[in-house]
Amino acid sequence: MNKKTVKDIDVQGKKVLMRVDFNVPVNEDGSVGDDTRIEAALPTIQYLLEKEASIILMSHLGRPKGEVKPEFTLKPVAAALSAKLGKPVAFATDSVGEDAQAKAAALQSGEILLLENLRFYAEEEGKGCSDEAKATFTKALAGLGEVYVNDAFGTAHRAHASTAGVTEYIEECAAGLLLEKEINYLAKTLETPEHPFVAIIGGAKISGKIDVIIKLMDKVDTLLIGGGMAYTFFKAMGQKIGGSIHEDDKMELAKQIMADAKAKGVKFLLPIDNKIGDDFSETCNTDVVDGDIPDGWEGMDIGPKTQKLFAAEITSAKTVVWNGPMGCFEMEPFASGTNTIAQAVADNTECISIIGGGDSVAAINKAGLADKITHISTGGGASLELMEGKVLPGLDALSDK
Repeated sequence: MNKKTVKDIDVQGKKVLMRVDFNVPVNEDGSVGDDTRIEAALPTIQYLLEKEASIILMSHLGRPKGEVKPEFTLKPVAAALSAKLGKPVAFATDSVGEDAQAKAAALQSGEILLLENLRFYAEEEGKGCSDEAKATFTKALAGLGEVYVNDAFGTAHRAHASTAGVTEYIEECAAGLLLEKEINYLAKTLETPEHPFVAIIGGAKISGKIDVIIKLMDKVDTLLIGGGMAYTFFKAMGQKIGGSIHEDDKMELAKQIMADAKAKGVKFLLPIDNKIGDDFSETCNTDVVDGDIPDGWEGMDIGPKTQKLFAAEITSAKTVVWNGPMGCFEMEPFASGTNTIAQAVADNTECISIIGGGDSVAAINKAGLADKITHISTGGGASLELMEGKVLPGLDALSDK
């Protein structure tokens, strides 16, 4: 990585404005439902504390769309972080207002302040705001710190005030340890993968994964396609798919992808059987079919034959990249496909395994297999865009080495 990291800059005794990704689920009782992203930020926070810096953390939570909504407050996250660190974490009731400014100014070395949800301000994303309003907000945010650290890989693909804008007003801007780790793992794996290289791509639609499939086609030995997007390929091949999710406007693209895979010698594997349901519900009637899906039924998961086929490919791989579930894994009758893939990836201790995308990560965590994966990415959209070869604005804006 050709950008400065937090270890390349002098943070001793300085106020560090740090962008983190604390977009975590919060339960009705105010407790944090999943603290994976908080845990991921700890190494950088602890490094800064060791250097006696004072830390001003900023993040978004949910989609309040520029309005103050109590259900999206970051206050519970401050409590969760405090418990993990074993020390107080101050909380500002705004991001750039009087409370934030006063508490940031009073912050001493070794102390931590978490600002309120950045997306309570429309200026953070810049939607429907004048350039003047965005600049005023961004300058106020930047004015809270002396140096800037971005450790929020999950938002690095967004050119928001807190990810790119503040770098115009702060001289030294560096990547945190998590951001550095994410970039190194993903970039290195894609540039010089060990073979056989297997990519598992799932999820509902081809449209969200087109660019990454095309990019991976020049890198991988095998592409395993599951999830709802498989049914678009099936329909393009002339198979009956019943009421399965699909994209009619992507038929020609699906045909082109399959033709390109054949021309490039990439093994392109679609499900050979599917678990189907007669209704999109956990209590529906189920069946397993090879080939055509009858009317009144829809594909909900890869079938047992496909699970064995895909698992065999994963077992022999040296590099595995997985993004997207194999079916409606949130419903117990249709969880086995995704769970089998998760287990197969975890069982291959000889491979470098990288998992990105909220659903795939949730499946790995639910199965209790996270510690058997080489790298679990904290950013679904960012990891996809990096795999597509796109420039991430939040990374590009940082200081060069």
